[in-house]
Amino acid sequence: MNVQFKKGVLELCVLVLLDKEDRYGYELVQSISNQIEISEGSVYPLLRRLTKEGYFTTYLRESTEGPSRKYYKLTEQGRDYLYKLVAEWKQFSKGVDHIIEEGIAHE
Repeated sequence: MNVQFKKGVLELCVLVLLDKEDRYGYELVQSISNQIEISEGSVYPLLRRLTKEGYFTTYLRESTEGPSRKYYKLTEQGRDYLYKLVAEWKQFSKGVDHIIEEGIAHE
């Protein structure tokens, strides 16, 4: 899949997953990778940026499998941003679907 498609959608995927429950970075990578092929290195810069912008808070949680893990928690500001992105995504994807269907119908 086109790298630019993935970059645009990755932020939305991370926000949606964190809306359900707090997660640590590698867990987010795994959840997204189950559906979309991504590189682990693409998620961590995004997490840092969104945390800096106030959309997440972080905390450490003990792990039975090694060192403590940094968990990301969606803030209210992050949730508002998520809902805005979801609305934009639905409108965008509806428009793209319409154009695709219109194009395929004429072939």
